[in-house]
Amino acid sequence: MAVLPARVLFGAAYYHEYTPTYDPGLIPDERLKTDLDLMAEAHFTVIRVGESVWSTWEPQNGRFDLDWLQPVLDGAHERGISVVIGTPTYAVPPWLARQYPEITGEQATGQRIGWGGRQEVDFTHPAFRFHAERIIRRIVARYAGHPAVIGWQVDNEPGLHLFHNQGVFQRFVDHLREKYGDVETLNREWGLVYWSHRLSTWADLWRPDGNVQPQYDVAWREFQARQVTEFIGWQTDIVREYASDDHFVTTCISYTRQGVEDDELAARLDIASGNPYYDMQDGLLLPDPTPDDHEQVWKTTGVWSMYQTADWMFSSRQEPFLVTETNAGSIGFAWDNRPAYDGQWRQAAWAHVARGARMIEYWQWQTLRFGAETYWGGVFPHSGRPGRAYAELARLGAEFDTAGPLVAGLEPDADITLVYSTPSKWLMQKHPPLATPDGEPDAAAYHRIVDPFYRGAFEAGRQVRIVHARQLHDPRGEREDMTPREAARRHPVLVVPALYIAADTTLDWFAAYARAGGHLVLGPRTGYADHEARARPEPAPGRLTEAAGVSYEEFSNLAQDIPVRSAPGSPLRLPPEATATRWADALTATDAEVLASYDHPHFGRWPALTTRRHGEGRVTCVGTIPGRGLARAVAEWLAPSAVSGWHGLPETVTATTGTSPDGRRIHVIHNWSWEPARVAAPVALSDLLDGGSVLAGTVLELRAWDVRVFVTPPQN
Repeated sequence: MAVLPARVLFGAAYYHEYTPTYDPGLIPDERLKTDLDLMAEAHFTVIRVGESVWSTWEPQNGRFDLDWLQPVLDGAHERGISVVIGTPTYAVPPWLARQYPEITGEQATGQRIGWGGRQEVDFTHPAFRFHAERIIRRIVARYAGHPAVIGWQVDNEPGLHLFHNQGVFQRFVDHLREKYGDVETLNREWGLVYWSHRLSTWADLWRPDGNVQPQYDVAWREFQARQVTEFIGWQTDIVREYASDDHFVTTCISYTRQGVEDDELAARLDIASGNPYYDMQDGLLLPDPTPDDHEQVWKTTGVWSMYQTADWMFSSRQEPFLVTETNAGSIGFAWDNRPAYDGQWRQAAWAHVARGARMIEYWQWQTLRFGAETYWGGVFPHSGRPGRAYAELARLGAEFDTAGPLVAGLEPDADITLVYSTPSKWLMQKHPPLATPDGEPDAAAYHRIVDPFYRGAFEAGRQVRIVHARQLHDPRGEREDMTPREAARRHPVLVVPALYIAADTTLDWFAAYARAGGHLVLGPRTGYADHEARARPEPAPGRLTEAAGVSYEEFSNLAQDIPVRSAPGSPLRLPPEATATRWADALTATDAEVLASYDHPHFGRWPALTTRRHGEGRVTCVGTIPGRGLARAVAEWLAPSAVSGWHGLPETVTATTGTSPDGRRIHVIHNWSWEPARVAAPVALSDLLDGGSVLAGTVLELRAWDVRVFVTPPQN
């Protein structure tokens, strides 16, 4: 069983093999010693190595050079620094591409991906698998017994491309044949009578390039994600043949990659790992200046979005996770250079630890002087000299030393649980319910619906747990369902926006959850389609209409925001700035209390929000995408008292809480601003970093861009 050290691992990706190129005037052995000494002085406890250089491990077909890493591992071990070794399969050497051109990936049928980047290869091809397996076995067999090694990263940020190669497509056809049995069943389930798409034989199935059939799209995306999961699982199984029982095996996930279904992928690993990158400087300012319509991509903007990514990483296995890459210097490209303000490295690291991170590892140690990521700043700038980033990270490393095991593997608190659906996201990327300002399909529609619920909770000072729909109920029967009563206990408020694709049994499970005592909150598009993405032949939200006491058959996009007002006698109190944005369901309340209505001559005939008791619990319907004021008010109503216990915080301050493995409570308090802030301690606290104690009610001082960490005894 994999065992992680009883403290937060802290370090960086380290590529000593680049030294002759980026520092030709320095002897590599001297550079190695200098680097490792500086790491030790900064309290680094882990480095990641080896994943990017297959052509160094195997410079020619069948000629291996495995010894170059030995001095790095030996030097790290001498200084008490652990090592995670990566398999180099995401970056194919030129000789392999030259000798086996058939392994080149195709982004569309016959359209090959050009060489010169990374991940250009069809990783399902037998020729690639042969060479990949050979290099994996050579590396792992060579270093599995080294005492510095604690874990393995297989591949790197998988799922960049969707492959249209002939072999991949034929396996897709085989997958459909196995799932549906015959073409007549597929014709019926996908509705292929439409536009004369009926198949007479499996050979009639068209390629995905020009497809506009939603059912096909969802099946294709699910199949592609399964190829990624199988590939990572295949590598994991090979590594486990050699690795020590206490080594962990993981892969670093870039969570926005199109070929990734993170909960399925992480199930094949020992621990989930992710690469959260975020805008620094004013991108971490509160109050948040980020426009509501800002699209979050691989690099997020806004404190709330950084927290959301951390909660997403926790959701993959519903367990603590590793941060395998994150901001060291200025993260981006040559045209986007915004290194952190003083204090922001500490803030971001402690925010991730507070949400369950067991490792904080920066990319990378030395900023490269060459290549596509020349301006992807490392701990050291181009000069190779310790600077501002190194100084702050050294302070942070000392803090993790002081905190010790108390903060390693925190169970983060949650006031509200948000249900995530990757299949629904896939569907909405090509068939979105929302449009961009210029009237084009908005491929970010899924997150445009989901994110406001998360952001509203965050801005209300409520903490959020993300859970994948299949982690609650899996209609495929591949996972054991959580019982509705257990879910109601663990997740008393379950917010379910944009769960467009939902099997009958999933909707029945949600009704049972509310009946068992949970508060079920339904957002736009939830329950509208079935497991094949077919619109249901009944009023929405389908099988939940009785439990919700509300239904609708009409809906509308909104050209502009509409004010929303509390209904007379409603327990939901709304601020004047509460608005509905982008969408409105024409809710008809049959047996539900109206909480709020649209202030509009046409849409005012329908409620914007309703609620109804159902069994021991409640079902609430939010018929619109809430603006920031509305979203915050809804979160405050759903969770009237924040579990953190911190109240009346300034708008620049956040309180993040969780439970240590030994049961003690951890409080991480941030001030995301240039202005100092003062907050009152809600209970007696011990300062985890300086050892001081404060009484309940004591006013705590927070400097600009500050973070303080406190501990209290276990709760009864």
